[in-house]
Amino acid sequence: MRGTRGARTPVQQAAGLVGLVFLLVGILGFIPGVTTDYDSMKFASHDSGAELLGIFQISVLHNLVHLAFGVAGLAMARTAATARTYLLAGGAVYLVLWLYGMLVGHHSSANFVPLNTADDWLHFVLGLGMIALGALLTRRPARATARR
Repeated sequence: MRGTRGARTPVQQAAGLVGLVFLLVGILGFIPGVTTDYDSMKFASHDSGAELLGIFQISVLHNLVHLAFGVAGLAMARTAATARTYLLAGGAVYLVLWLYGMLVGHHSSANFVPLNTADDWLHFVLGLGMIALGALLTRRPARATARR
């Protein structure tokens, strides 16, 4: 007989959903057709010509990072505290990745992930979105002050 599990908090649900999306994106990045120019995908290089949905430049490393972020999200969604940490820290990582993409030339050898303009702005939105979810879904309601 299985024990009953408590209801998942909104932050746990959000972290689980974000993790699931990252896992799905990581898998889709390895599927020819969903990924255009699949045969030009490199392990890690700015000249990887593969693009997820024909928009987002990817590599094997990029896909593996998505898969790892997905697994982490699903694992960390088990408790509200770790779900919040996943969203806040993951959002911060994506904002750093956005800055990296903005500062490093897309054709530079330092762009080893690889990133293009679409990736950069997606990382910005993901970073802000994950931080917002982590912060807003764990806010404590303000206490009402008693009048005397």
